[in-house]
Amino acid sequence: MKPTSHAFKSNATTALHDERLQRALGNMRSGFQDKRLAAIDKLPEFETLRDLGRDIKNHTLEHIDFYLERFESKVIQNGGHVHWARTPQEAREKILEICRSVDAKTVTKGKSMIAEEIALNDFLEESGIEPIETDLGEYIIQIRKEPPSHIIAPAVHLNQTDVEESFRKIHNDLPVDRPLSEPRQLLDEARAKLRNRFIDADVGITGANFLIAETGSTVIVTNEGNGDLTQTLPKIHIVLASLEKVVPTLDDAATIFRLLARSATGQEMSVYTTFSTGPKRPEDLDGPEQYHVVLLDNGRSAMLGTEFQEMLRCIRCAACMNHCPVYSAVGGHAYGWVYPGPMGAVLTPTLVGVQEAGHLPNASTFCGRCESVCPMRIPLPKMMRQWRKREFEKKLSPGTFRAGLGLWAFFAKRPALYQAVTGLAMRVLGRFGKDKGRFKSLPLAGGWTSVRDMPAPQGRTFQQLYRDKKRAA
Repeated sequence: MKPTSHAFKSNATTALHDERLQRALGNMRSGFQDKRLAAIDKLPEFETLRDLGRDIKNHTLEHIDFYLERFESKVIQNGGHVHWARTPQEAREKILEICRSVDAKTVTKGKSMIAEEIALNDFLEESGIEPIETDLGEYIIQIRKEPPSHIIAPAVHLNQTDVEESFRKIHNDLPVDRPLSEPRQLLDEARAKLRNRFIDADVGITGANFLIAETGSTVIVTNEGNGDLTQTLPKIHIVLASLEKVVPTLDDAATIFRLLARSATGQEMSVYTTFSTGPKRPEDLDGPEQYHVVLLDNGRSAMLGTEFQEMLRCIRCAACMNHCPVYSAVGGHAYGWVYPGPMGAVLTPTLVGVQEAGHLPNASTFCGRCESVCPMRIPLPKMMRQWRKREFEKKLSPGTFRAGLGLWAFFAKRPALYQAVTGLAMRVLGRFGKDKGRFKSLPLAGGWTSVRDMPAPQGRTFQQLYRDKKRAA
């Protein structure tokens, strides 16, 4: 997926005028938020678990080399293989090499944002191997030739009618008059189409929610069971994961599990939590003959020791975007790459450069909801401010913006002058706006008034009121 984050403004404008998208986003707002709140209300120790989860990840990141090496040694001890990839290209080539070792023609895939990050599907197709997405949401967007718009619900931007239309177009070998008006009918049809693909696949590729250093296990959480079929039926199971997914022990993973599903979908636990620890043993009834783990860096190690290290605590629950007023207004595709919402506004500039993704950390109201719901207590607004600072220092922001900020800084450094000018401005605006109580247009404020009214000042400035209160005290 080629980044188009530089086009965020035009993407967002298009999204705001897309009626079908707006209906779909309206469904998402109530579902994720309400379910999360209900789930954490039943768990009195939720805030304590957030502190524990944060501390586990902080400890791991401080010693990540030790835990990754321990994970590797355990995987090898269990009969598996670990491959280190610095770049997406290295990861793609290693996966292709493994697939060609068994002359693979088809590959089934569980949902994996890392696979999206390295554009694995396109690469496999160009190499003569058919990738088959088996997560229902991923399957839907694959047949529509669209990227995911959400990291846990990739087809959240679609309505049921959209899915029905796509199934009738692609599954054209089935009766035209078959009923598809109910979600269960759509699910049954997808299951029937995918069943033989699971059986026939030569290689299965999954992501990983956690890599457990203590045992060499990889863990996936799903609600459909497709991940289990993807990793147990083919000859080879490939796990594709980024470095920061490692945790020290099974107990540590169990602690974070209690945060993950509640924050993501409002469940106490996902329907399936699957541990994989090497290839099939002689006494096992099923499982792959070969087990490979491809560990991707792609800029993660460069984040260690920087102001962006805390982003590596992210467990990809999507709580930040589920509660973000910007994401809920424009959807995920507007962000122009794999990771949307507040977490994407921090991670995307790291991975593709602030030159490409500078709009994203600016697409925030800084309301703080993302940080308030993040189960790992990641200070997302603080890191977005850091990207804004870097963008400004590199002179990548518009000249008018920098000039305006410079003018504001001139006055802000001179408190008496600042108070005099703002006081005068408030009096003038208050007088001209007192009849209607608001402005529908203002010089130099079109970015605001084009989409909302600006309230007319009702009285004295905050500084004036604060000064009076202080004197009275």
